[in-house]
Amino acid sequence: MLNVAFKSLLLALFLASSAMVAKAADTDLVKVPSPHSVEQTADNLVAAVEKAGAKVFARVDHAAGGKSVDMEIPANQVVIFGNPKLGTPVIRDAPEAGLDLPIRVAIIETDNGTILVYHAPASLAAAHGLPADHPSIGKMTGALKNLTAKASE
Repeated sequence: MLNVAFKSLLLALFLASSAMVAKAADTDLVKVPSPHSVEQTADNLVAAVEKAGAKVFARVDHAAGGKSVDMEIPANQVVIFGNPKLGTPVIRDAPEAGLDLPIRVAIIETDNGTILVYHAPASLAAAHGLPADHPSIGKMTGALKNLTAKASE
């Protein structure tokens, strides 16, 4: 009898924690609408990043990749960029954070228009055991908010 109750308790705890993880994953994404095309929004983001003194490392065109194998998807680009002054302290304090840096912003064509999407830097801190008030995380949060706002102007 106790074994059944214990198993039921474990199952309930597992389901509750799974729901919390799913909820965290949902709230971890920041979405910013843009009135421009994916191409123009990505161009705007690259220009804003470069003007801010950060470095664009890559621009990935997923739709073009799909076309190269005869598959169609809506316009979808990812801009990968960073600023070593912000990212290096994060990687110094949590080396595995290098899996999530440099920053990536997806620009996606949806049924409701173009959106910019990125992981909230606070979720990066949480995922890698950094304090929520880590100085670089706060600066990344502000930078991403500003850069995506400029891209969507």
